Amino acid sequence: MQEATLTTLTIAFLGIGLMGHPMATRLAQAGWTVHAWNRSPAKADALRSAGAHPCSELDDAVRAADIVISMLASGAVVGELIDAALPSLRPGALWIDMSSTQHGEALAFHARLAAGQVRFVDAPVSGGVAGAQAGSLAIMAGGAPDDFAEAEPILRAMGRPTLVGPAGSGQVAKLCNQLIVGGTLNIVAEALLLAQAAGANPAAVRDAIRGGFAESRILELHGQRMLDRNFIPGGQVTSQLKDLQNVLVAAADAGLVLPVTALVTENYRSIAADLPRADHAAALLALEKINPGQRLGTAPDQLPPDRC
Repeated sequence: MQEATLTTLTIAFLGIGLMGHPMATRLAQAGWTVHAWNRSPAKADALRSAGAHPCSELDDAVRAADIVISMLASGAVVGELIDAALPSLRPGALWIDMSSTQHGEALAFHARLAAGQVRFVDAPVSGGVAGAQAGSLAIMAGGAPDDFAEAEPILRAMGRPTLVGPAGSGQVAKLCNQLIVGGTLNIVAEALLLAQAAGANPAAVRDAIRGGFAESRILELHGQRMLDRNFIPGGQVTSQLKDLQNVLVAAADAGLVLPVTALVTENYRSIAADLPRADHAAALLALEKINPGQRLGTAPDQLPPDRC
């Protein structure tokens, strides 16, 4: 695709949530024609000021689209929308699913769309709301090389895309990412709580080990969140739990046992009912729950108002 023709494309963006809003905003501000759709129309209407065109009906959003991008809560919702949109999709259109789904679901979406002469790339993301706002998301894409080449300029407006293999491979990469993120969040929580319980200053311990082999973005950003007890989301407990459950499904399908992931999943499950929308740094709260009387620091908990 020639650079000069890029902004003549029409993009349907489906799912204007916590992540979808800044992602769609960046596409509209980059000059593409963006038709925004959400089940709650007010969320799509909020993109009007960014230059997007809100659509109250799904058919209206996708009918003229060269590219459809979905950023939705689950694979089940993606599947429902694919079924609903297929009769209105243009043959040869490209559907890019940026949601986090199971590997098997992504393969099923690919087959379903191919039967309707629609191409497919799965391109889940990592980087949270801040990354979506900054256009710095890590984007893990699975699909045919030609389809990825067509999608790449659009994906670059939202972050750093990498083709990791055929359709479905993006979801495998995202699951690997979430396995590392979820596990590291829990380990950082354990380290900070141990530091305090054993008599050290946890903030000073965090500073001391930064720059060594323990350094990570999670220690830097979420370690500070835990010290501040700031659990206003970014990434959410419910999303982290969903992703880790999908990791375990993929592991079972591949004949693997992942004991650390299983433990981390249970930690998130223990707080998901009470704190579904808390930041996934709330792994600290799950740890404190099984250590009665232990609490990191003295700051009050900052939690989302719609915590339940």
